[in-house]
Amino acid sequence: MPWDNNTGGGRGPNNGGPWGQAPQGGGGGGGPRRGGTPSLEEILSRGRDRFQGGMPGGRWAIAGGLLAFLVFWGANALYTIDPQEVGVQLRFGRPIAETGPGLHFHWWPVESVERVNVTENQTEIGSVANGRTGGGEGLMLSGDQNIVDVKFSVLWSVSNPEEYLFNVRDQEDMVRSVSESAMREVVGRRPAQDIFRDDRTGISLEVRDIAQSILESYKLGVTVSQIAIENVAPPTEVADAFDEVQRAQQDENRFQEEARQYANTLLGDARGQAAQMREDAAAYKTRVVEEAQGEAARFTSVYDEYAKAPEVTRKRLFLETMEQVLGASEKVIVEQGAGSGVVPYLPLPELRSSTSTDATTR
Repeated sequence: MPWDNNTGGGRGPNNGGPWGQAPQGGGGGGGPRRGGTPSLEEILSRGRDRFQGGMPGGRWAIAGGLLAFLVFWGANALYTIDPQEVGVQLRFGRPIAETGPGLHFHWWPVESVERVNVTENQTEIGSVANGRTGGGEGLMLSGDQNIVDVKFSVLWSVSNPEEYLFNVRDQEDMVRSVSESAMREVVGRRPAQDIFRDDRTGISLEVRDIAQSILESYKLGVTVSQIAIENVAPPTEVADAFDEVQRAQQDENRFQEEARQYANTLLGDARGQAAQMREDAAAYKTRVVEEAQGEAARFTSVYDEYAKAPEVTRKRLFLETMEQVLGASEKVIVEQGAGSGVVPYLPLPELRSSTSTDATTR
């Protein structure tokens, strides 16, 4: 056997077994053995003596190792949270507290910390955002059976870090899927014209409310602040036909606007003429009434004078009337019985007419 000595026997001359040394001092010897292998107690005693100062530099090595361990543990126990982050402190993997920006301490390795960025995030959705042309996640069916390619962005931020970390595995993918589903739902209820031009703001608000409601039901811990519709276009296959329809609609709108402007011009002129006619009628009415009132006042004054002196007033009225009747006449009237000394009638009007005719001829 391998443990046989040179003599070839199983035991040595001292009958010490395969190692050549027989046990000394019976079964309970406690002192050092002479000329043999040291016992376990001797080994422990020697190690204790060396630790207490027998081995040169032993205490400094232990102190250095302990200091290195403390430095390593402190480096892992202290952590810093940036201003744009929120820390979630865990104990055996279970959240216990949230920490704000600054330097913090936790009992590592029993406790750990997860950091969450709480600044606003932007998730772009649409075929253009993904670098694809043609079909993609932005293709949607509108309420009037038209296909539109919508590119929009979702602006969202973390409102509950604990829910954000532990309720859903892929948070951004969840925001993307929910927002796309909400946009498809809203576009599917609206005509294509609303998403192209007429009501983008209303669609954005409705999509934001639906997406926020769904994310709250999943307890994702995020808040959707805005849905920004960046670009809406028809599919490439029908882009030319769609542009033609858009031009026709623009022409229709232009013709309608021109017709409205022409109608407003005519209506304004008619209203101006009507206002002028009403003002003229009011002025005429005022003038006639005032003239009638003046005539009535004059008649009243004449009647008062006539009542005071009838003969004189009658004579004055006769003379004034004859003056008005004959004032423009070019005849000379001589009363009967004027006597023989009256100069014969001289046709002055004929002479005057003849004189003016000769002057014109010349």
